[in-house]
Amino acid sequence: MTNRSTVVDTPQREAMRIAGEKVHSERVIEIRYPWSGEVVATVPKASVEDVRRAFSIAFQYKPKLTRHERYKILMKAGDIIASRRDAIARLITLESGLCIKDTLYEVGRASDVLLFSAQQALLDDGQSFACDLTHHGKSRRVHTMREPMMGVISAITPFNHPLNQVIHKVAPSVATNNRMVLKPTEKTPLAALVLADVLYEAGLPPEMLSVITGDPKEIADEMLTNPHADVITFTGGVPIGKYIAAKAVYKRQVLELGGNDPIVVMDDADVVKAADLAANGSYKNSGQRCTAVKRIFVHEKVAPEFTEALLAKTRAWTYGDPLDTKVDMGTVIDEPAAREFERRVNDAVAQGARLLHGNQRDGASYSPTLIDRVRGEMEVAKQETFGPVSPVLTFRNLDDAIAQVNSTAFGLSSGICTNRLDDIMRFVREANVGSVNVWEVPGYRLEVTPFGGIKDSGLGVKEGVQECCKAFTNVKTYSLPW
Repeated sequence: MTNRSTVVDTPQREAMRIAGEKVHSERVIEIRYPWSGEVVATVPKASVEDVRRAFSIAFQYKPKLTRHERYKILMKAGDIIASRRDAIARLITLESGLCIKDTLYEVGRASDVLLFSAQQALLDDGQSFACDLTHHGKSRRVHTMREPMMGVISAITPFNHPLNQVIHKVAPSVATNNRMVLKPTEKTPLAALVLADVLYEAGLPPEMLSVITGDPKEIADEMLTNPHADVITFTGGVPIGKYIAAKAVYKRQVLELGGNDPIVVMDDADVVKAADLAANGSYKNSGQRCTAVKRIFVHEKVAPEFTEALLAKTRAWTYGDPLDTKVDMGTVIDEPAAREFERRVNDAVAQGARLLHGNQRDGASYSPTLIDRVRGEMEVAKQETFGPVSPVLTFRNLDDAIAQVNSTAFGLSSGICTNRLDDIMRFVREANVGSVNVWEVPGYRLEVTPFGGIKDSGLGVKEGVQECCKAFTNVKTYSLPW
């Protein structure tokens, strides 16, 4: 990387949090700033015994927080995070290489997740049914209530949103009075440790949350098979998700996996507006989002005009030093990832695609990249390309667009740009995805709304605060004679 600069004086030594206790280890994992390669922290490399101890402590603890107490803890945590926004954002940038614009936004989203989770804690989530609804009914009522899991929630999170992916699991766990053992990815664990400290400071009993850092090759199986784990919640890649599904036998699983999300530009679309959406969807967060725009389908009638508009947006998208507040995009997670994007684009060009801009790499820094004349069988479009690459494909009509959208193994989210309601509703019905956004990027959502995919993108069990609270609780039914 050119223009290196020192961002820390000395590496910081972090500790795991097992029921609030700061646990160190002689074995450590180095956390490096992707922009410069500097070590910004070390974290312990946990042993299997560390994981077992965390689960044992959590299982033995029986939470007794009232709804109001959970509400207060989550709201206070939100206030603390908001007051430390700049420092937390900088930490996320140092461990991930995401630009400061993106990490400031991520910290803001985390406050939203805490707010919605606090509201869910107050929600009376029971139901009531009259029993005299048929001729053989009785004068009784059936009631339901939701209870926390009997065991512990086991959570495993990825690198691409070091705080938000974690808080989407932790906050609903607190809201529903559960206990959780969390293993953030070894690539970006620092934000998870900060979140644990914030929640302890806000009043969360430490036994309700432990954060384990370590090598997944060594400890991941214990996270999946520990007898005290009732729920496995995982966000990450498809191969690991399928491994979890096979390994965590007879445990509830919430798997939010990869995506190959399309945006479809119809022939009546405002191409400049559509190009702005495509650029934002492709390049925000360095393109490292499961819901990033990864395939751009454009009606052949407007493809030349749209591509010129997107080229202008791509050229204007700045990238470089992630700590520079003027930069639109930082690095990707590491150099091997950047090399993979470069290879896929080169392969596509060798097969007939046209490179219009980018495909420049320097270490973990990879430029916003636009290619057109892409075909669906090219790896850059067929597989999930988890970086800032915009592949443009064309289609003849809506039938062709829907067929191409559905042609991959993924089915997470999508966007469509058109003003024709009949085309919109047909796309909503026939696109094999978990969500459709009209005149928006595929990734648009509220933190409280249901989110998740089908096919290789997930098992249809949704995330989002509301659905997560459901997944983390059991329904108990009881009847009364009045």
